[in-house]
Amino acid sequence: MMGRAHLVISTGVTLSVMGLAGIPVTLPAAAAAAVSSLLPDIDEPNSILVRTVIPTGLLRVLQLALVVGAVFIYYYGQDYAPWNLALAGLIAVVSFLPGRTLRHIVMFMIGLGLLQFGQAFSPWNTIAGCVLMISTLVSHRGLTHTAYAAAGWAMLLYFATKGTAGGESLWIAGGMSYALHLAADMLTNRGIRPLPPLKFRVKFKLMSTGSKWGNTVENMCIVLTLVLLWYVFIASK
Repeated sequence: MMGRAHLVISTGVTLSVMGLAGIPVTLPAAAAAAVSSLLPDIDEPNSILVRTVIPTGLLRVLQLALVVGAVFIYYYGQDYAPWNLALAGLIAVVSFLPGRTLRHIVMFMIGLGLLQFGQAFSPWNTIAGCVLMISTLVSHRGLTHTAYAAAGWAMLLYFATKGTAGGESLWIAGGMSYALHLAADMLTNRGIRPLPPLKFRVKFKLMSTGSKWGNTVENMCIVLTLVLLWYVFIASK
């Protein structure tokens, strides 16, 4: 499914189920549900979540900075020739990589920075850094689209919010929304492999992402989700 469909469906269904179950629907819980609805696609550089955090404009600034850096190293590193030329050439090549590849590099470097320096501010930065680095090395709908990842994310939120006000709502919202993203991807022709290294895929082949029929199915699911939200939070009050 496309990112917008995941955002509406996973978030909407999660909040509706929480409302029906009597679990407090708080603003932090809604935010956790929204982020978690997109989180499995962090392994896709062009996903909504990654493009929001690393927008195209930022990539253009980075490319310009790399070109300027390459020129600077070439002209002011003459004493180290020919290594200055080699380094400048390498930086120039990186600056002209496709946006998808550049986002992967930026994600990896952010993860490396969190892993190296984030521990001093919060131990969770180490986990976030590892997640970012691993996400750049796995294929789309790989590790992040497994039952292990869904359980791990729910546990991470549980222990991070344990003992805090509204913590129960937050980890339930995040874990459920993540799992619903995986469930939605099971509707596609490609499906997911929930329990690697086991080879089997769960795929119901109801749609193909990006196709005309796929867009129709997504829109139908979005409408049903909005109806569910209306019923739970408006009509039943």
